[in-house]
Amino acid sequence: MENKPYAITVRNLVKLGRQEIPPELISSTHLIYNSPAALAFNSPGAQGFGVKRAGLAIPGSVMLLVGPDCCGRNTTILSEMGGYSDRFFFYIMDETDIVTGRHLKKIPQAVEEVVKSLPQEPTMVMICMTCVDALLGTDMERVCRKASQQAGLPVVPCYMYALTREGRKPPMVDVRRAVYSLLEPQTRHRRTVNLLGYFAPLREQCEFYDILHQLGVQHIQELSRCRTFAEYTALSQANFNIILHPEARLAAQTMEKRLHIPSIELTRLYQVDKIHSQYTAFARVLEKELDDDVWREPARDCVHRIKKSCQGATVAIGEMQNGNAFEMALALSRYGFHITELYANVSPDDFVYLNQLAVLSPDTQVYSNLSPSMLYYEGNEHPVDLTIGKDAAYYHPRSAHVFWNEEVQPFGYDGVTALLHQIREALEGRRM
Repeated sequence: MENKPYAITVRNLVKLGRQEIPPELISSTHLIYNSPAALAFNSPGAQGFGVKRAGLAIPGSVMLLVGPDCCGRNTTILSEMGGYSDRFFFYIMDETDIVTGRHLKKIPQAVEEVVKSLPQEPTMVMICMTCVDALLGTDMERVCRKASQQAGLPVVPCYMYALTREGRKPPMVDVRRAVYSLLEPQTRHRRTVNLLGYFAPLREQCEFYDILHQLGVQHIQELSRCRTFAEYTALSQANFNIILHPEARLAAQTMEKRLHIPSIELTRLYQVDKIHSQYTAFARVLEKELDDDVWREPARDCVHRIKKSCQGATVAIGEMQNGNAFEMALALSRYGFHITELYANVSPDDFVYLNQLAVLSPDTQVYSNLSPSMLYYEGNEHPVDLTIGKDAAYYHPRSAHVFWNEEVQPFGYDGVTALLHQIREALEGRRM
């Protein structure tokens, strides 16, 4: 067998179609190679917010991680970050716990001890479970109800189960549901909306806030901007939710069922014309008129300048960045860049971009970060001018880099201009 990483061109991938994605690009069909994802101590795409940190999004909450000591290794690293050192607690399972399930009777006591040990009572306790309890088939909802009764405050489970990443409720999907699960029905305010999807806010410069105000919205709420539990509970007063990340769909569906808050989904895009079309359609749904030229024209000017200064630059794009690798590749191809490689798992939904990318850049090679064959990847055999994403930078250490993985999230026209500015600065710095 030839020792080469598996890759397929965009042209051939599109020929196979969305129903025939090669198994090498589907992580559930083979052993997973722990590639550059380990650089962030999280699953790909989670960036700085894996299940554990995301589970602490509720103001005043603390977390009890229940699992073998090996499962807490990277949590100790996370707990050294500002504001987290006094919010993580551990129940370390031993062999007897794993064999007999003894720990299930001790969890309520452990929760009570955690609450009593703190100088100020937490607003709630999030219990983070590992793959051990997934294999044991633990009914953690029942355990949390008992712990809540004993401790006298809400106790909610979240699941750090790598075994479920290919299922209907992967860990980062379910934790988004969990952090909104304490909300109770309230009177809804007609001019209030929630932005769902990210565990950090949008960039302050993002035009989407102003666009919402132009469309008649007065109050824009984000979980990441809640500083008190009262502000968190006010999220249930929203008239509707705006889903900004697909992994928040389950949370939105649950909120619609429990709180009767409907939702609408918008997509993060880097194609200026598609952003305009999406904003226009959004305004139409709200039965409003929208004039976004004040933001669209500067973005178009930025694209024009980047085409003149960076035409033909070769680029490799990974998935450890704030965007969909295939949509970003399509946008940059339209802006004059030559996309040589992509590192990302492929889903059927990505074909809306792949079909168009096959016309503009059919020879772009698609790799999977999690394919064991990436052990054989040699970046010096495929040199590029620029990488986008921390994983792409790992594969091409000698190229110019744009990590584009800040926690504060880009969106809309502001996201396009910010990305293109960083690309231009990185390429100009490489030429010096």
